[in-house]
Formats: sequence, structure tokens, C-alpha cells
Amino acid sequence: MIGDLSKEEVNRKILHVLAVCIPVLIFYSPRSLDISKWEVTIVIFSLLLISLLIEWIRFNNSAFSKIFFVLFGSMMRFEEKKQLTGATYILAGAYICSLISMSSEVASVSVFLCLTLFILGDAVAAIVGKAIGRIKVGDKTVEGGVACFLFCCLLFGIIFPNLPDFINCWAGDISIFQILIISSSIALLEIFPVKWGAW
Repeated sequence: MIGDLSKEEVNRKILHVLAVCIPVLIFYSPRSLDISKWEVTIVIFSLLLISLLIEWIRFNNSAFSKIFFVLFGSMMRFEEKKQLTGATYILAGAYICSLISMSSEVASVSVFLCLTLFILGDAVAAIVGKAIGRIKVGDKTVEGGVACFLFCCLLFGIIFPNLPDFINCWAGDISIFQILIISSSIALLEIFPVKWGAW
């Protein structure tokens, strides 16, 4: 453990990083797998329903709850024992984003960008904040927020422009202003989150 960074928190953030598959699915599936955006939305909605069903069984069946915590307890926070898990909130957010992505190509690429940056930025902020964070802002740290901002700037400015189809779907060239505004917005949401359950 480094600072306040525990093995459980690292495991949790690894799971969050795997959640990047969701924005990739939303943006690239209609292009690579020859399926419609509507079908992608149905897939995500189905995953959300399955997750909600598992949560309901977990809350109402003690035997299932014990098995669930044996399998996933190392990635859960204490409050998630009596609340929906972060994974369910991620799927709920992804479902809303998938609906937004159906409106246009610009909406689709924006959802891909922002959801990816939010998921990865949150992971970086948590790891840096718990490892070396000293300046507290509620449950968050300034160091984590700065790390999130810099990481998002790096991804948006260097990595995303080189991804297949990204620039073609983006409304014009990527500007420094766009990079700073979107990255700072995500960092601020990280430091001052709208609290939904444990997510």
C-alpha cells in the first residue's frame, strides 16, 4: 500500500479501466461489426437490466449475497454493501450515453471521448490522490484532480486524434481550447462529483 492506496482500490480501478470497453462499443461497433446504433443501445440496456437483477437478488438473498462478496468484495467499497455498485451506475450512464449517440455522428464521437476520459480520468485521480494526495477537498484531493486534468489533456490532445474515424466524426480540428475545457470539466466533476450511490 502506498499512502492510502489499498489493493482493493487498485482492483476497483482496474475494473473501471475495463469499463472503457463500453464507449468503444458505442462508437466502433456500428462501424466495425455492421450493427446499428439502436442494437448497441439494446445490448447496453440488456447489460443494465442484468446488473439490476443481480443487485436485487443480492439485496434479497443472503446466500447469493455471500457468494457475490466472495467473488467481488475486494473491489467494493463499504457503502456498496447496502447500495448499488459502481458498475451498475456505469452501465446506467452508458445507456444514457448510447441514446445520445444515436442523434448524430458528432454526438457519437463526443460520447466516446467524454465517457472514456471520465472513466480513465477517475481511475488516475483515485490512484494518484490516494498514493500521494495531501490537499483534501472533501473525499477527493487536489493532486488527484490535477492528475486527472493532465491525463485527459494527454489523451484528448495526442491519443484520440490518432484513433480510427475520430477526426472524421469530430466537428473540425481539435483546438487547445476544446482540450482545456473538456479536460478541466472532467477534472472538476472528479473533485466535486454529483454523488450517485457509490459511483
